[in-house]
Amino acid sequence: MEYHNPVLLKESVDELVTDPDGVYVDVTFGGGGHSREILDRLSDKGRLIAFDQDVDAHKNSIDDDRIEMVHANFCFLERFLKLLKVDGVDGVLGDLGVSSFHLNAPERGFSFRYPEVKLDMRMNPLMEETAVDLIRDYSEEQLVAIFSAYGEIRNSKTLAQEIVTQREQRGIETVGDLLQVLEPVIRGSRNRYLAQVFQAIRIELNDEMGTLEEMLSQSLKVLKKGGRMVIISYHSLEDRMVKNFIKSGNAEGEIVKDDYGRHEKPFKSVIKKVMVPSGVEIRKNNRARSAKLRAAVKN
Repeated sequence: MEYHNPVLLKESVDELVTDPDGVYVDVTFGGGGHSREILDRLSDKGRLIAFDQDVDAHKNSIDDDRIEMVHANFCFLERFLKLLKVDGVDGVLGDLGVSSFHLNAPERGFSFRYPEVKLDMRMNPLMEETAVDLIRDYSEEQLVAIFSAYGEIRNSKTLAQEIVTQREQRGIETVGDLLQVLEPVIRGSRNRYLAQVFQAIRIELNDEMGTLEEMLSQSLKVLKKGGRMVIISYHSLEDRMVKNFIKSGNAEGEIVKDDYGRHEKPFKSVIKKVMVPSGVEIRKNNRARSAKLRAAVKN
């Protein structure tokens, strides 16, 4: 099963694993690339808990007694660690974004390359609502908001108006149906514009920003003092939230002070600047071109 090559593999696990006997969490198992590298760094006493809400990802399960697979969204991190009787962990790794498997599987409806398939875009196939429902039910104002915020589309209002007008005249059920609506309003590079639209719909449908914020908050709770949080993001909204959380302990970046006016910093960044892939890695794996890695240690 084709998942993407793990991005910043050595760099991320170098920052994550500080104790071979420790307990670590990979909240985005996917094809298992990062998990395998983590296991290679652990002793026989080490333990890894791997999360993925997509049933397809669990077909990549690793035959190793040290790993526990959890079929759930990473926003349930704290709950499942309690169920597994894990009191605290030494590191949490997240490789965010959509995988090559999802983009290359026509039936999942993530890509504009397959016009004949139904609009789906669910990261968890067991979810009831699909992209078809979102496009049909969202108001013009809601569509403008998601295309502006999650796609950074400059003519979001024009785009939203076109969708609302066209959906009243015909159903928008397939990728091809949506492409026909988009063609008259595309500005600039066609592929870039379509990618931004599909990204915005996917992020909203799967509540990616909300679940990321929840996962970051729970990571702070489950990490031991001195534990590491390592996050690889792929667009500016994700990276901004991760940066803010490391700086302040909340998604908005608001500085919280104690009764004595001292800034309470839950994390300390362990790399001076955001880490990006080398030119060599980007040439080998085009998906890596937008990746940014941030790593922090819990104070």
